[in-house]
Amino acid sequence: MWDTLIASYDTRRVQTLAGILIRHGFGDLLRRLGIARALHRVDGTIPVERLEHWISQPVPVRVRHALEEMGPCFVKLGQLLATRVDLFPPEWIAEFSLLQNAVPALPFEAVRSEMEQALGQAPEAFFQCIESTPLAAASIAQVHRARLPDGREVVIKVRRPGIVPLVEADMRLLQYAARRIEARFPGLRRFHPVGMVRQFRASLMQELDLAAECRNAERIAARFSGDPRMIVPAVYWPCTNERMNVQDYVDGIPLADFAGLERAAIDRAAIARAGAQLVLKMMLRDGFFHADPHSGNVFALRDGRIALIDFGMVGRLSPARRDEVVQLLSGLVERDADRVCAVLLDWSDGGDGDTAELAADVDAFIDRYHSVPLAQLDLARMLLDLTALLRQHGLALPADLALLIKVCLTLDGLGRRLDPAFDMAAQARPFLRRAMIERYRPAVLARRGIAAVGDFSELAIALPRELRRLLRTLQGGKAGLRMQVDELRDFSRDVSHSANRLAGGLVIAALIVGSSITMTVEGGPTLLGLPFFGLLGFVGASLAGIWLLWAIFRSGGGR
Repeated sequence: MWDTLIASYDTRRVQTLAGILIRHGFGDLLRRLGIARALHRVDGTIPVERLEHWISQPVPVRVRHALEEMGPCFVKLGQLLATRVDLFPPEWIAEFSLLQNAVPALPFEAVRSEMEQALGQAPEAFFQCIESTPLAAASIAQVHRARLPDGREVVIKVRRPGIVPLVEADMRLLQYAARRIEARFPGLRRFHPVGMVRQFRASLMQELDLAAECRNAERIAARFSGDPRMIVPAVYWPCTNERMNVQDYVDGIPLADFAGLERAAIDRAAIARAGAQLVLKMMLRDGFFHADPHSGNVFALRDGRIALIDFGMVGRLSPARRDEVVQLLSGLVERDADRVCAVLLDWSDGGDGDTAELAADVDAFIDRYHSVPLAQLDLARMLLDLTALLRQHGLALPADLALLIKVCLTLDGLGRRLDPAFDMAAQARPFLRRAMIERYRPAVLARRGIAAVGDFSELAIALPRELRRLLRTLQGGKAGLRMQVDELRDFSRDVSHSANRLAGGLVIAALIVGSSITMTVEGGPTLLGLPFFGLLGFVGASLAGIWLLWAIFRSGGGR
């Protein structure tokens, strides 16, 4: 497995990543994942005081710093993990949330070369001028202000050169690590590491497509075209492709700039309410939402409108998923612990915990929040308590719902910073009420009933045919049971390697014995006064022994 990985991966990159993990005290993790061979090539001259400094830090802090050093793909992974409030406790989420995309800006000439490749000719053919100092520099792209020939102010977002091969290589390593985690740590399989990495890869590759970001922006802009509270920068498509995009420049004030908001006499409380309502509308009505509404991606305009930028990360909620959210909320409101448990278990593929214990904890959770007046309800606290309950019972949320909860927590935190009296629950209540009413409309119920009757009819029609096929298979003796146990597969591979080495050792021993006998036989050709064939046997046995010892040492067996 490791040889295959090395063959398809930059060896120096593996050494770099292994060295970073060792510096931060995670060398044992590499060994447990079966990547010990990388350690033989890593420079071991790490200053003791530096290693002691990192080991003395809490594990979440060490993980965050390691991810920052490992590069863009791992920074993005940490940002994704920051959305998994159902998997990690608050101290881990807090550290993951500190991961920033900000990196040193590239020289303008490097960026200009990337623009030229994206456009097929010099950028000056498309732009009247381009500012060489970037507005922002992130791990995947950096942004420059520019002006079109007609005087229109725009921003150019261009990918960093060489980012795609680096991300693809890092994703191969992450996929390998996820497979090893599932094989070596059975308790983590319920979190589906391989599936999470697969979803992460799809999300990251889409984020690398800067034209897809613009399509996301236009989709949301179309749905809010009649809402005067929000604007989305228009896209300039003649210069937009997967390598770069061009959008209108937004002359607004970031929501983190409180002093600027005060100078512009902007009502911070109104901005907090409007921003929360807009994102909640995306999530609960449209099912397609901006998944990273932090203060750097939301601007207040001087006329009171809100501008959203950077639609590289978006979330999707299918109608069925939104219906499940309503079922959960309905169960919480009606104090129906069984219904809440059923939804949670469906979301986590049934789980493997004690259902009765889960029901008791859900009932206690409902009691804790049921009698709290809406004006006093802390929605963020309630969501964190719910995810803590999931972690306690080893249940994991689907990725789309984990993202939804993370966005709600981000909105709540941003709203409270803008307005200490901000009430997220009050903003969400009209949308939830409308969703619950929509769920029980006669037309919706009739549509569901018709769909259920159709599904049952198809099942009834297909059942005899499937039963006949199963009986025919059983009668023909073709049915079989196939089991795959990863630990046994690894054990079998280790036994096979050991047997190969044992066989090699026997061959070497036979060569030595045979050569010793040959050396005692008189006559025949000689070399340096010794029987030629006996000497040849000893040389072959020596070379084979050296090769066997090197193979054992290289695979970690020498320790």
